[in-house]
Amino acid sequence: MQVPGLKYEGPVYRPPSEASSLLIQATVGCPWNRCTFCMVYKKGPKFRIRPVEEIKMEIEISAAFLGDRVRTLFFPSGNSIAIPTRELAEMCRFALETFPRLERITVYGSSRFIVKKGLEEMKELADAGLSRIHVGLESGDDVVLDRVRKGSTAAEQVEAGKMTMEAGIELSEYVVLGLGGKGRTREHIAGTVNVLNQINPDFIRLRTFLPKVKTPILKEIESGEFEVLSPHEVLYEVRALIEGLDVASRVTSDHYTNYVGVGGQLPDERDKMLAVVDEALVRPESSFRSLYVGTE
Repeated sequence: MQVPGLKYEGPVYRPPSEASSLLIQATVGCPWNRCTFCMVYKKGPKFRIRPVEEIKMEIEISAAFLGDRVRTLFFPSGNSIAIPTRELAEMCRFALETFPRLERITVYGSSRFIVKKGLEEMKELADAGLSRIHVGLESGDDVVLDRVRKGSTAAEQVEAGKMTMEAGIELSEYVVLGLGGKGRTREHIAGTVNVLNQINPDFIRLRTFLPKVKTPILKEIESGEFEVLSPHEVLYEVRALIEGLDVASRVTSDHYTNYVGVGGQLPDERDKMLAVVDEALVRPESSFRSLYVGTE
């Protein structure tokens, strides 16, 4: 939802599942900004948290413009869970008071910042109205996480995921297929399955690794240090992931990078999802999109 008068600075991204949400920018940039595969904030702006009073003013402006049409609210930009708990809770409470039909408040949040808050602060945010967090797991393999400079370990990802779930906040975990390259594909998926099985998140969202301009990992590809998976190799990762998961999560592949749309509720729809993958594996690799270097 777009509202005249709201301020946006730098790249502002939102998950596809937040397409109909009102976007009110709460943070600028990313407080980590070191992941080798991400180009979003590499040119800045420098991370900062917008003042609570500015956020509340934009909530009021949005309410005057949209009335009771706001059902979901997303606070971008990168890693808004890094906002001090008292301030983020105040923003959430004010939004619930202002939008009479508001059903969901969502942010991006990395595991290291969730763990830093601790369970009691996460419960405080849940009580204030924060209802969903999108977390970039990317991989459950510590070697891969270290290589891409994610800034967290598999153990920390598990701790953060369990903490979010225990606090009563919905959790979307993002997996980047192919992030281990050809040399680490088995370990990447095995580790990711292990982490997800321990967390049992509400949603598991699939993304396929696509190199981006001006990122450190692109230099590794050009030098031959990192070998990108072929379409079939990515699909074999999808198959191994779905086969190995012992969770009650909804799997979605709502992203343009994926070679095939695989989605369903586990464990009930496992066979249906595997059938979609197997059907795709029969297709020649030339029938899938070609590898290219993304620009956004």
